[in-house]
Amino acid sequence: MKIKALLGIILASGLLLATAPTMAGNNHEGKGLPPGLQKKVAEGRSLPPGWQKKLAVGHHLDRDIYSHGHIIEPVDNYGYITVEIEDRRLRLLAATLEIIEILH
Repeated sequence: MKIKALLGIILASGLLLATAPTMAGNNHEGKGLPPGLQKKVAEGRSLPPGWQKKLAVGHHLDRDIYSHGHIIEPVDNYGYITVEIEDRRLRLLAATLEIIEILH
């Protein structure tokens, strides 16, 4: 019973992080999209071409790009989540969106 409760908390925290706004000016691998592209994404337009080139194990997935995906496998016991974004499947650390594995 405690494991189910813990998984629920982890999943809920992952969902909260997924909906948190991107911090302006952050300077890590997964920094936000330029303002013009953020506007297009916010309007529901498709992701910019070439976003896949920024994917690398150990880097953090940008939250704007993450918001375009859907969950294939929910958070597991290790804190990993598998998402599909357009034609790519990624295994991420749910809390930080660090790319653990790029699946094909």
